[in-house]
Amino acid sequence: MSAILPLAPPHDQPPAVGAARLALKPDGGSRGLLDGAWWPRSRDLLGELPALIDVLDPLWGRITRVAVNPEHWPAVPREVAVRGRVVKVGWFTPELDPHKLLLLSYRIGRWDLLVVPPGSTAASAARLMAAASRYDGPPLSASELISADASRHDRSAADQPLDPDQAWEYEGGAAPGSAAVPEPAAGPVA
Repeated sequence: MSAILPLAPPHDQPPAVGAARLALKPDGGSRGLLDGAWWPRSRDLLGELPALIDVLDPLWGRITRVAVNPEHWPAVPREVAVRGRVVKVGWFTPELDPHKLLLLSYRIGRWDLLVVPPGSTAASAARLMAAASRYDGPPLSASELISADASRHDRSAADQPLDPDQAWEYEGGAAPGSAAVPEPAAGPVA
């Protein structure tokens, strides 16, 4: 479930240089479906957007609006303070890919970034960011790109770590309730 938050107080300190993890198409790259990728460190839009916008403003012109699909964001603020100004934030559920961030600028227009899930491994994030920022652009939507990467590079089920209950059973422990009632012995067949 997502929440809409009112304008938050501005951050006391400007975002650190290089705080936003980005991969953008080179100048002159064709538009395609994505203009690059962003790998936020958390699902906190209020904390993550100022650093992203601070980096993009000099490159793309002043970012004035941001749109997200709230599926992967626990809270969507209405506005974000960035260096003494306000950037409007909106959300669209069916119209916007849940793995994409849409940014609007006065000078350039519209930019679409793949949002690499914050919990992604560095290898997965690097692959996704490279694919989203290729010169000719990926032929897939943001969600399709993430799904394709996951199916191509995820470890098999046998390689996945076991959850604590599975590990306990695997190492000889009994599942809850399994020791309470023993299996009946098979009787003679008449």
